[in-house]
Amino acid sequence: MNLLVVIPCLNEAAHLGGLIAQLLCDPSIDLLVVADGGSIDGSQRIVQDLAAHDPRVRLINNSARIQSAGINRAVAQYGDGYRWLLRVDAHCHYPDGYASTLLRAADAQSASAVVVPMLTQGKCGFQLAVATAQNSVLGTGGSAHRHLGEGRLVDHGHHALLRLDLFRKIGGYCEAMPCNEDAELDHRQTLAGGRIWLEPTAAIVYFPRSRPGALWRQYYRYGVGRARNLRRHRMRPHLRQLAPLAVPAALTLLPLAAWHPIFALPVIAWLLLCLLLGAAIGTRKGGGWRMAAGIAAAIMHAAWAFGFIAEMIGNPRSIAPRYGLLSR
Repeated sequence: MNLLVVIPCLNEAAHLGGLIAQLLCDPSIDLLVVADGGSIDGSQRIVQDLAAHDPRVRLINNSARIQSAGINRAVAQYGDGYRWLLRVDAHCHYPDGYASTLLRAADAQSASAVVVPMLTQGKCGFQLAVATAQNSVLGTGGSAHRHLGEGRLVDHGHHALLRLDLFRKIGGYCEAMPCNEDAELDHRQTLAGGRIWLEPTAAIVYFPRSRPGALWRQYYRYGVGRARNLRRHRMRPHLRQLAPLAVPAALTLLPLAAWHPIFALPVIAWLLLCLLLGAAIGTRKGGGWRMAAGIAAAIMHAAWAFGFIAEMIGNPRSIAPRYGLLSR
């Protein structure tokens, strides 16, 4: 047995059936497990119906609801005897032959993990603005796996293929991470001698949040996760990760603007930069809602920064690891 596929899922009925059917067309997949976090939209029924017609499909309950726990539970229950683990997130679009492409890349590069670029696609309205921001340096800071480029060894990318023996040896995903669990695992992989390859021919498409409040909550959690990862492993952040922290610093000066308007300049400069760059990027990408990319980027910057700071100063217990699999 070679490849175990795990899809952590929560209320993904709109995408799940088509995704599973597409994946099962790939003959390299031996078993596909959906770890459902308590869906109420019919997702579980979709998996049960598919499992009734294809013995490669399984459904398990993920009572912890978070993705990291769902994958850990699937590996604990079904991972014995498999060489590779493929993580598939339900809210994305994948190219045909995805699994086979990743396996070939892992073999060609002698990699312990293959990660993929993630391009963002919006359908209408504010979602178009978010997608435009997330596909640009304005929204990603130049992160390698958020843009198409050449294949290369990296320290992190969007999770796809993982060598299962190494995944289990280092304990699986840390379930104390609200998100950013993939970067945390990648750090431990690298420490254990793993090689992480970024494969551009297997790029996936992600559909972002379509409402400002949902985008804020997502990026606040990203900031929390990044801070928790840095604290746990005593890592130095990249410059692109530190840049958003200037936003809260600028906001703290605003009350002083009642004394002198110069203290409002940092916030005004940041907002103008976001709006002007966002408008320029959006114009090049087709105009319309895309020109509001600066508004989406400003939400992302501020939410990430406040989540990062809240974690750094308010949650000392988060340093303790909680892995879902025993090291072996």
